[in-house]
Amino acid sequence: MAGSWDRTVHHLEEQGGVDGRGILRSLVDGSAAVVVLRGLLPPERFASGIERILPLFRQATATNYTNVTSTTVGTYLAKHLAAPDAYFDEAAAAEELTDAVDFDLADRIRERLADVLELDSFELEREPDGRAYAKKNVRIYSDGVRTPLHNDNIMRDAVGTGLVVEKLRHQLSVVVCLQECDGGGELEIHQKSWHPQDEQFKIAGGFGYDGQVVGDAAVHWFKPQTGDVYLLNPTYYHAIGAPTGTDRITMGFFFGFYDDALRHAVAWV
Repeated sequence: MAGSWDRTVHHLEEQGGVDGRGILRSLVDGSAAVVVLRGLLPPERFASGIERILPLFRQATATNYTNVTSTTVGTYLAKHLAAPDAYFDEAAAAEELTDAVDFDLADRIRERLADVLELDSFELEREPDGRAYAKKNVRIYSDGVRTPLHNDNIMRDAVGTGLVVEKLRHQLSVVVCLQECDGGGELEIHQKSWHPQDEQFKIAGGFGYDGQVVGDAAVHWFKPQTGDVYLLNPTYYHAIGAPTGTDRITMGFFFGFYDDALRHAVAWV
């Protein structure tokens, strides 16, 4: 089991092409822990991105839980499922903020992924009334702060909201490493998805789950480098180890599919 739960790394600047359909299937069916894409964009594009977004860090939002603080530039849907209107307002405001500094990295990443993953379309999701979901957020992981075990599953969490994303069939994640930390900061992902019985391990009043929730499931660790773009299935339990030294800074968004064909992707965060 442990030997099969691993990552695949693709050096796109050296490879003639990759099996995009195979990459998607491996993430959806859980046969790959992480897929790392290096060279998806030129290095200067990432350098420009971090340079443009840094001035906005003074406007970052800290969401405090009893066991961790999540610091982001931008919003995310999971925080506002009880009040989606507030989410769409924040999403629009966040896009205005990043557009003002020409931070278009999420658009460029989505365009390249559509090609690499052999998608017929890869669009930002919208509600029937035209309201756009957030394109991305930037997360700042500070020295010494571990992000506890958790999983992301909008098909479960949005049930009853009436939002279109509750009808998704598959959810995946895109993470772009804008700045690697000096030490620590590894993605820790376990080959175990959520089950209702897991709620006994939920941290009361806090974020995530007690480590017992994953039992003896296979685990994989991956420390991203600046410029890495990596994909994972966030419905599996994952955590981020405590960084040391320089902050770990990433940009990310979810993407998903409404059917098993995996041809038409939608993005949100």
